[in-house]
Amino acid sequence: MNTTASLPDIPLPSSIRSRTVDSINGLRMHVLEAGFETPGRPCLLLLHGFPELAYSWRKVMPVLASAGYHVIAPDQRGYGRTTGWDPDYDGDLASFRLTNLVRDALGLVSAFGYASVDAVIGHDFGSSVAAWCALIRPDVFRSVVMMSAPFGGPPSLPFNTVHEPAKAADDPIHRELAALPRPRKHYQWYYSTREANADMHSAPQGVHDFLRAYYHHKSADWKANQPYPLKSWSAEEIAKLPTYYVMDLAKDMAATVAEEMPSAAEIAANKWLPDNELAFYSAEYERNGFQGGLQWYRCGTSGAFVPELQTWSGRTIDVPSAFISGKQDWGTYQRPGVYEAMQSRACTNMLGCHLVDGAGHWVQQEQPGEVSRLLMQFLQQAKDNAKTKPSR
Repeated sequence: MNTTASLPDIPLPSSIRSRTVDSINGLRMHVLEAGFETPGRPCLLLLHGFPELAYSWRKVMPVLASAGYHVIAPDQRGYGRTTGWDPDYDGDLASFRLTNLVRDALGLVSAFGYASVDAVIGHDFGSSVAAWCALIRPDVFRSVVMMSAPFGGPPSLPFNTVHEPAKAADDPIHRELAALPRPRKHYQWYYSTREANADMHSAPQGVHDFLRAYYHHKSADWKANQPYPLKSWSAEEIAKLPTYYVMDLAKDMAATVAEEMPSAAEIAANKWLPDNELAFYSAEYERNGFQGGLQWYRCGTSGAFVPELQTWSGRTIDVPSAFISGKQDWGTYQRPGVYEAMQSRACTNMLGCHLVDGAGHWVQQEQPGEVSRLLMQFLQQAKDNAKTKPSR
């Protein structure tokens, strides 16, 4: 197991420190921490997505800490400087399922001596973990902010099937995508293949340039990111998504994003992710590969863990919730109907949905000032909300 002791320092603001915490559900978890100087502060837990790290929160953590919070952002299972997870494609896939990622979050909160946190805030796949944290343990995760990936609710149990047996859950979309005049494939199923990790880890352009193109392609800097709701989960509709979501059938992800590599001038002009900051991501992914994060996608596409998640069928998120995404982020609409279902059904106490102009998928990095403002606004609203609720 690699240790963090021999690794280079992380390029962080002086108000954020890096540390490791042992015995978190079998992990030695690497954590970034701000607002640690004063004991007794309320706690916020920040959960990153793919292909990111705790480092993705570096721009909002100091603002939240200066408002009086103890802010904790881990490298999640499969990522960065957290160790103790199985990096093998044929290894323990179940350890990456959503309920175990919630258990990781619970263990970390408890290790820091908190019975509850004021909010769990998740971005991208971390948004899914945050949503499940709030759904399963609302007593611990007292409010939730989902970013870039809306939550449509837990999977439903087959209903009223005594006289009409449930239909087999065969989704023809992959055959239909492959049969389009321009044959396509969905990125989550590509990420679930054995080849995906090597395609990216051994990308012809190198990990650094692969990540540069990937981040660029999904950001507001890529001017063709002008998202809108799609009508249905059909091949013809989802084929309107950019190639980082619905890829050309014959291309891997490294080749897909290479076509959108920004120019040297564009890279030099990038203020939200300058090359020296990207270099930290690329060093971590060069060291670890991508398989740890890809296991999360495999848990979803395999369908193997749906029965466990159906334990919460019909349950809603009832703690104060909010959604923040980039206005130029297709992630809001990549699953047709989910953005709407989150607001109408899945969350019963939603205090706001915000689409931030000038941000694509990496909203808290592209527009950290506005995201920090929205988070502070939400935390105050959630606090006011708790005061006005009658105690049971």
